[in-house]
Amino acid sequence: MPVLPVVPLAQAATYTNGTATATFNVTLTLQANCAISANPLSFGTNGVLSTAVNQQSTLSVTCTNTTPYNVGLDAGTVAGSTVTSRLMAGTATGNTGTTVGFQLYQDAGHTTIWGNTQGTNTVAGTGTGSAQSITVYGQVPAQSTPKPDTYQTTVTATVYF
Repeated sequence: MPVLPVVPLAQAATYTNGTATATFNVTLTLQANCAISANPLSFGTNGVLSTAVNQQSTLSVTCTNTTPYNVGLDAGTVAGSTVTSRLMAGTATGNTGTTVGFQLYQDAGHTTIWGNTQGTNTVAGTGTGSAQSITVYGQVPAQSTPKPDTYQTTVTATVYF
C-alpha cells in the first residue's frame, strides 16, 4: 500500500494593516397574544342527587407579559342551557332529552356564576408571559334524579385579550 504524503494544515493569515467594523440590528416584534387550554370537569359517579355534588377543574391561560385578558365560559352545547341555568344531557339512545342541571362558579363558595359577558361575569387577569392556572368550581345542586345514564355537555372557554 502506498504511503500518502503528510500535508500541513493551512494557517490563517494575520493582517496588520487596520480594521473596519459594521453593525446590524436584530429584531423581534411581539404582539399581544394569549392561548388557553382546559382540563375536563368530572362530577364522578353518583346515585340520588339529594345533596349538592361539588368538583373543580382548571384552565391554563398563557398571555404575553402585561397583556390584560378576560376568560369566559359559555352555556354549553345542550339545547336550552344558559349561563344562569346550565344543563348536561343524557347520552343513551332515547334519553338525550333528559337533563341534569349544574353550574360553574368563579369562587369556591359558589356565589359568583362564571359566564361569557366581558365586564359582567368573566374572570380578569394580566399576562405574565407564563402559564397561569385558573380554577373552575362546578356544582350539581340537589335535584330530582333522572334515570341512570352518563350526562354530559361541552363548555367552551374563551380568552379575550
